[in-house]
Amino acid sequence: MNIHKSEITLVTVVNTQFTNPKFPKKKKTKQMKKKNQKPPKQEEEQQQQQDKQQYWLLKTEIGEWSWEDQSSNGGKSKWDGVKNRQAQKYLKSMKMGDLCFFYHSGNKARRIVGVVTVVKECYDDGDDGGVAVDVAAVGEMRRPVDLAEMKMDDRMKASGFALFRQPRLSVVPVSREVWERVCELGGGYEGDGEDEV
Repeated sequence: MNIHKSEITLVTVVNTQFTNPKFPKKKKTKQMKKKNQKPPKQEEEQQQQQDKQQYWLLKTEIGEWSWEDQSSNGGKSKWDGVKNRQAQKYLKSMKMGDLCFFYHSGNKARRIVGVVTVVKECYDDGDDGGVAVDVAAVGEMRRPVDLAEMKMDDRMKASGFALFRQPRLSVVPVSREVWERVCELGGGYEGDGEDEV
């Protein structure tokens, strides 16, 4: 077999790249470094805000204050008339920007129909020890989510949802897991950003 000297030299040079410890190491490209970078500060702040986000459910008799009343009132209203001490405690725990399911109660309709957000934190309302918060409409559920449907859902049943455990309370906390599941069942709500392109 005939091998030219030039071919031997080429093989030696190629092999040297893997065997010679003095051969310069491959430098990291900008793209490689970018993969190792931490998320931008803006994304970290957004994640922290999401972690602090609280969720609630507010009940109202459809004949007393319906979603139509809420939305036709410029979207804003004072949420008052809460007498139960535990429910009042939940109102006092609400923070600006918290999201709340708007729930129609009563014999004819027990369902989540919309979402409101807290625009004024809890304050005294009258001399009888009452308290209230101000809320503003965010958007209507794309499809109402009935109580019966939630109770039949396996993920909801395993969640320990306070609405199931304390059905008489007019204000109950909602875990993030439950919030996301209800939004899945209802196809989300207007204003949740899913319609934006």
